[in-house]
Amino acid sequence: MGKEFHKIAAVDAGTNSFHLIVVSADSDGNFEIIDREREVIRLNEGNPDDIKIINAGAIEKAVAVLKSFKGIADSHGAPLRVVATSALRESLNRNEFINKVWNEAGVEIEVISGHEEARLIYLGIMQSVPIFKDRTLIVDIGGGSTEFLVGEKGKTLFSASVKLGAVRMMQKFFKDNQLSKESTDECRKWIRGELYNISETAKSIGYDYCVGSSGTIMAAGMMVESLVKKRKTQNVILNNYQFDSKSFGLVRDEVLKRKTEEKRKSIPGLDDKRADIIPAGILILDEIFKLFGLQKMTISSYALREGIIIDILNKEFKISHGTAFHDIRKKSVNKLAGSFEYDHSHCKFVASLAVALFDQLKPLHLLEDRYREYLEDAALLHDIGYQISHTNHHQHSYYIIRNSELPGFNETEIVTIAHIARYHRKSHPKLSHNDFSSLPEKTQIIIRKLAAILRIADSLDRTHSKKIRNIRSKISENEVRLSFDVAAKENADIELWDLSRRKGLFEEVYQKKIKVELK
Repeated sequence: MGKEFHKIAAVDAGTNSFHLIVVSADSDGNFEIIDREREVIRLNEGNPDDIKIINAGAIEKAVAVLKSFKGIADSHGAPLRVVATSALRESLNRNEFINKVWNEAGVEIEVISGHEEARLIYLGIMQSVPIFKDRTLIVDIGGGSTEFLVGEKGKTLFSASVKLGAVRMMQKFFKDNQLSKESTDECRKWIRGELYNISETAKSIGYDYCVGSSGTIMAAGMMVESLVKKRKTQNVILNNYQFDSKSFGLVRDEVLKRKTEEKRKSIPGLDDKRADIIPAGILILDEIFKLFGLQKMTISSYALREGIIIDILNKEFKISHGTAFHDIRKKSVNKLAGSFEYDHSHCKFVASLAVALFDQLKPLHLLEDRYREYLEDAALLHDIGYQISHTNHHQHSYYIIRNSELPGFNETEIVTIAHIARYHRKSHPKLSHNDFSSLPEKTQIIIRKLAAILRIADSLDRTHSKKIRNIRSKISENEVRLSFDVAAKENADIELWDLSRRKGLFEEVYQKKIKVELK
């Protein structure tokens, strides 16, 4: 019996902007984003402090946007759930807003509490960053509020929502989006006062990691990559991207020294549309780093809207994610593999040979255990490019993996896995290959070492017949001796022939000859 698929649409109606995603979800709880839109709304326009009244212009714009979003959802046949946060939680005329949206756009709006918002954000983040088993501090800086949560194994240990948002603080302290020392100092004091008790409570509970989500934190990561790391941000995947307090400090200083919105627009990596509110967001994030004693923060590209999707799957379709978060990364790789037609059985067999070699050759490659996963995943996906073409399928495999989000992995990991798969055949890694030469030297070395092992493993199943059994290796001064069993009445001549053709990278990288024994 085939899997059931559900189309679902979710909108995060935030203070600063409205975000739509439309997904296709299967009966195992996997989902793929098939459409997305974002519109800046600024629901608190004209409110210098707390959001008392949503003005008529913002309401009209919101109605038009939601009507458009509903049209997109309807075109996919996806029921739409709209969740509103800080601005509507506080506004005195929220019922007028909700009724107008229903009457004119046919959209029902659900206003959620800060604690519920934090819970949904946690659901979304667990689907994209592998933190299920770890006690983790979650931070989400929005336009009107910031949500905090300490969670472990899917359970909320502490959560809080505070009226600190990039839009709210900008309007409260910085007239015309202009910075001054006095206004910056006042804003800092306010943020510190609001956050102190929350930070003390969270620290008393304890956490091992910190994951941040949404606009301000994504913008900070992009500026770190562009401004500090001096790298192009055109194809950067921020999910699972980590930045430290020192790098963030350089970004903070650059943002705060540019006193006007116009000057901030030229900051490398910063979206022009965020130049007006970024100073307040950066100040909030800076105080969070200090008060919570953070050295590093990991970014999740999933947040509230993805959490809404998971909540719908749990509640309405009875699809539980209770254990799905245990291994997000494996789930991501399996989902990508399952989306393409190629010999999965062969790739699984090659992966088993590759990880066996990795384990046996530890004294030779000297790589940490975490790189074993990269090798295994590259082996599982190395033939995925067959879906496009047999010719140069290794290059197509690289392209598919490189341009896949793979929740649970950061960009460096995705790039590494893609390169290992790309070099499982044909050309060795070369500095004349631009994508390879642009990588850090350490990453190049890891790719060469792991691709060399993958080539050996793949050659030993050249006929896709799984003839090789019980591979063993012995390292000596000048050689690596491989021995393995061959099933009775089987002939491994083609495998041995292919090994002789493809062992060159291994011998080049490890400076040892390969010798073979058959049993």
